[in-house]
Amino acid sequence: MSAVTTDTSGCRITVNGITRDLTGPTHTNALDFLRGQGLTAAKEGCAEGECGACAILIARPDSDGTTRWTSINSCLLPAAALDGQEVITAEGLADGETIHPVQEEMAVRGGSQCGYCTPGFICSMAAEYYRPERAEVRDEQTDHHCGANGFDLHALSGNLCRCTGYRPIRDAAFALGQPEEGDALAARRSRPAPEAVATDVHRTDTAGGELGRYRRPGTLTEAVEILAADSEAAVVAGSTDWGVEVNIKGARAKSVLAIDRLPELRGVRRTADFIELGAAHTLSELERELAGDIPLLGKLFPQFASRLIRNAATIGGNLGTGSPIGDAPPALLALEAELVLTSARGQRRVALSEYFTGYRQTVREPDELITAIRIPLPLAPLTSFQKIAKRRFDDISSVAIGYAVDVTDGIVTKARIGLGGVAATPLRARSTEARLEGLPWTLETVHAAAETLAAEGTPMDDHRASAKYRTAMLKSSLERFYAEQLGRTAATSKEVKS
Repeated sequence: MSAVTTDTSGCRITVNGITRDLTGPTHTNALDFLRGQGLTAAKEGCAEGECGACAILIARPDSDGTTRWTSINSCLLPAAALDGQEVITAEGLADGETIHPVQEEMAVRGGSQCGYCTPGFICSMAAEYYRPERAEVRDEQTDHHCGANGFDLHALSGNLCRCTGYRPIRDAAFALGQPEEGDALAARRSRPAPEAVATDVHRTDTAGGELGRYRRPGTLTEAVEILAADSEAAVVAGSTDWGVEVNIKGARAKSVLAIDRLPELRGVRRTADFIELGAAHTLSELERELAGDIPLLGKLFPQFASRLIRNAATIGGNLGTGSPIGDAPPALLALEAELVLTSARGQRRVALSEYFTGYRQTVREPDELITAIRIPLPLAPLTSFQKIAKRRFDDISSVAIGYAVDVTDGIVTKARIGLGGVAATPLRARSTEARLEGLPWTLETVHAAAETLAAEGTPMDDHRASAKYRTAMLKSSLERFYAEQLGRTAATSKEVKS
């Protein structure tokens, strides 16, 4: 096999305080890079981002200009994406000879069984340990997943231990105090995170044959110019989808274009007419920064994969794959979202309901990027997101439904319903919407519309669910939505009376 050579200067990554050079093919993921450096705490379990054995910490920018320690799956992220970044592995948490508080609590409470997955748990727990908002959450009664110390167990939703023993892990999490004075990683949060480095890594073999090129442009203009000249470049952001293609299917791209840190694709913008979501904003960032301003998305986020995945996955990436079982499209369809598509030729807006054209096919041209998602205002007052899957968290949906309904004086004035998992593309349940509009918001109306909803789409049998089951879930979902709204109305009335 020909040796790998580097045509341009390699990446430099700070790991546990030591700067290290990245060599090797551009498809090398962060996990393999770290293990090649002798840092073997992070393990490969599934290579798909589902088990969390590979979790590490990355210094990411927070919305206030400080740093947030963020846990991610290192098995999915290209190591080149960490150029100029700061990484902490389980080996780097200890302070000299003193083990980290998270490590100590896991040890004394028996949270480690065989130990294979423990370093991943440790890193996810450390990210939650340093979460700035944790000190503000104290009411254990409001969420049984949250301890009196503010520790949110959802932080561990992407860490699956093969030896069980979850109770001592929970006990360790809920026993953690706040970071003490002098904690170096806590102090690091007050300073800005490293800037995203414009990267161009080009690998060839000794014979001059192409092995791959990884580029992170500094601006959107540069990105669309690259794409105009190289329309076959693999566009990646959080790599939660592309990483699986590389690991499981052996995908090797001659050209990779990273857009996750482009400033033009980041942030949340609010106007009188819409809320605009940056396509490269991660789901975790959107969840924090929206803070419930779009209730339907607030219901979606906790059900989308795991915290580890949401810390890397982007809202634009979920739409860019064109998957019929992506969780975001049904909710965004119900919200009547539109996409902003940008190329070197200019910019255009496309309604999400017109975006999908076939199985993993869309109207987006090869030289276009999704740069933003716009949610029109005002928002519907009655919303719900329902995900039917085999596991409550960290699973792919069999069926997903987003609801957004307006009711005025007891009459349904507008209904928007987005569906996923029941056809080759996500789609609007237009027949059911029409069946609801103009009629009283009553159980009789809902029962009749549920029959219509059961006939929407073209569900099929696969390993996740049968077509018959998917049809049954569609029908019952509308009835469940109605029951949810009645329950909330009753609870509100009771609060007003009291």
